[in-house]
Amino acid sequence: MERHEIPTHLEVADRAFLGLTIRQLLAAAIGLALAYGAVNDLPLPFGLRLASALAVVLATAVLVLWRPAGRPAEEWAFVLLRYWTTPHVAVWRPREPAGGPHELREVVLPPSPRLQRKEAEDAA
Repeated sequence: MERHEIPTHLEVADRAFLGLTIRQLLAAAIGLALAYGAVNDLPLPFGLRLASALAVVLATAVLVLWRPAGRPAEEWAFVLLRYWTTPHVAVWRPREPAGGPHELREVVLPPSPRLQRKEAEDAA
């Protein structure tokens, strides 16, 4: 009899290296590449280049390692961006009816065949 293991924790990301997920490793690699570029390629004095690289490394560390409420920091950044771009005041006004506030409408239905027969019998 063969036994098959049922996979559990399907919504948990796999850990690749040092307890980091692939997504975190890629974000760290991009951040370190940007910091390296800041040190080597910016046309600034060495102290400013080093300070900018340090700022990039710190921002990368926060982005990669900080997970408030179990969610990545970039998800919180998108939530904050959406909050800033949506209106914060909603005004409710009742809609006016199409024909005015108190317009009465009359609906005329054609007579039914049964009513037509009854009227014809009454006339005869």
